[in-house]
This record gives sequence, structure tokens and C-alpha cells, in this order.
Amino acid sequence: MKLSVLDLISVRDGQTTGQALRASKQLVDTADRLGFTRYWVAEHHNMPSVASTAPATELMYLGQDTEQIRLGSGGVMLPNHAPLAVAEQFALLTAAYGDRIDLGIGRAPGTDPITSAAMRGHLGEGRMVDRAGNTLDPVEQFPQHIVDILSLFSPGGAEIPMFGDRVHRLSPTPHLDAAPEVWLLGSSGYSAQLAAVLGLPYVFAHHFAGRGTETALGLYRSEFTATEYGSTPKTFVTVNTIAAETEEEAWKLAGPYQYTMANLRVGDPMRPLPTVGARVDELMTDGHRALAEQMTAPWAIGTPDQVAAKLRADAERFGVDEIMLQPVAGSYESDPLDAAPARVRTLELVAEALAD
Repeated sequence: MKLSVLDLISVRDGQTTGQALRASKQLVDTADRLGFTRYWVAEHHNMPSVASTAPATELMYLGQDTEQIRLGSGGVMLPNHAPLAVAEQFALLTAAYGDRIDLGIGRAPGTDPITSAAMRGHLGEGRMVDRAGNTLDPVEQFPQHIVDILSLFSPGGAEIPMFGDRVHRLSPTPHLDAAPEVWLLGSSGYSAQLAAVLGLPYVFAHHFAGRGTETALGLYRSEFTATEYGSTPKTFVTVNTIAAETEEEAWKLAGPYQYTMANLRVGDPMRPLPTVGARVDELMTDGHRALAEQMTAPWAIGTPDQVAAKLRADAERFGVDEIMLQPVAGSYESDPLDAAPARVRTLELVAEALAD
């Protein structure tokens, strides 16, 4: 089974964005050394616990000195961006890293509605508006924007019909050495069907949704149409993962992320990830604990053997040969601010357990 990594570049109490980036650099370097297939960064905005706001910029730094691992976005939230800008950014990544680049694209905003509006320069009472004040919905443009990006990465670039027989050509870079592999991401049947129609690879956000995975993958596979972008369905799933020497330690390391995800669900003000132990214990209410218990059911948490068994079961259940781990182990207050030892250790332990 192939293993990959999803990273939100988490930020804990007292940690700067620069320190969080350096901690993630250790993560991607470890994944590269261990032979993981790909390393993807997410796109979220205005969240104190997440530093991953600009995937292409982050990957240009994080990919330095890696040798074989694929680098990508999981994903670029396309309603926040112009398709040409995204194509230009990922064309530059291919110029630096060749054919190792994945462009994962999603249609969620990755943030709240007001921040999403600000991303595109429109703050009409938290709505996206045109110059006349009319409400815009970039999600409705999502399928066309996917097609636009695919056209931009075609050998001749995109062609825009003009008056008469004139054609205006658009290219994301003067010379495209290698196009990134475009993946469609989602947590619903809509994204699965769109990926199938376009013949694109598809990833279901199992780490976030936790349910509906089999239905979405079934739709994708049954409705897949071969196109120039893909001849057969290609997919994997994402799983929140924590491995430690003991099951007790693994569950202890889960506390900070459990609290943060429960906090997000109840709508309380967001904050950086608390540290493992007393700090997270004092923040967790009974309500947080009840939510956390529900949400962690799909996670892979425990000893290396327990985690390996869960991942193998997921791979068989969903019919995939690749699992993308999101290592969500928390940090102790004594851990260096520019490192995430438990997340790195999770990758090492899982790789060793699955190699047996």
C-alpha cells in the first residue's frame, strides 16, 4: 500500500508561522526519506491554528532538497482564485520540480464567508458582489474554471475566440516543461460526479467528512468517463492518523486536534492548537469530549500495529491502494517550536509497521 501525507501546517500555542513552516519542512523531508508517494498542503484562511494559506508558495519552500516525493495542493480552493493565477503558480512549481507536481482542486472556500469574500476583493456585507452590488456565486463557475485550468495546461495553452476569426492565446508560462497532474477533491457526490465526467483523478476528504466515502467513490467509479485526462478511475482517501509506542500515548497526543475540531463544530472562537496534557484538559468541556468521541471514530489512532491494521482495513473497504495520512499528533510544551516530533514519529512508525 502506498502512503502519502496531507499537511495543514498546524500552529500551536506560542508558535510563529515561520516556526510552523520549519516544523512542516521536517515532515516533508521525513516523508521523502521514507518513500512516501506525495505530500500535499491544504488551503485555509483566517484560522489561528492553520498556517497553510497559499499552497504554491509553501511548496516552493517545502520542496527544497526533496528527491522523489510528489508535491501538491490538497487543495487549492478554486472559488477564491482566478484560474489563470492558479495555473501560473503551478506552472512555476513544475519549472522548479518537474513532473512531481499535483494540483488538487476543491470548491469549498476553506474559510468563513466574509473571509472568502475578502479573498476576491469583495466585501459587500460579507457577500461576493460585482461592481453593481449584485451577488456573485463563484461556486456556480467552478466546473467551467476547472475546464479553463485544464485548457491552460494543454500543449497550446487556452484559446479564446475573438471577433471574426481571431483567437487570443493564453499560456501560464513561456514554456511549460511538464503539466501538473490535476486532481479533483471533495466530500460529496457532486465532486465525485464532476471528476468522473471530466475523467480526472478524485480524492474524497474522508479525514474531514468521516462518512459518505463509499457512496462518493461508488459514484465516481460507476460514472467515470475516459477522457484525455484519464482512462480509468484513480483515487485514494485521507485519514487522520496518530501512531505512538503505546495506545495511551497516542490518545493523549490526539487531545489538541480533538479539541480544535470540536471547537470548529460548535462555532466557538478559534485559537492555536493547545499543547498536550494539562492545557488541553482544562479547555475541553463535556460537550467538546462528546463531539470528539464521535469525530474520531474514522481516525487511525494507536500503536503502530493498530494503526497499520486500521489503514489496511480502510484500503480494502474503499478499494484503494493509497492512503493519505494527515498526522494530527499534538505537541508537548517542551517540544521545540520549530519541530513537531510526534507528527514525524507517526510517519516513521506507520511506514515501519506497513513495511512488515
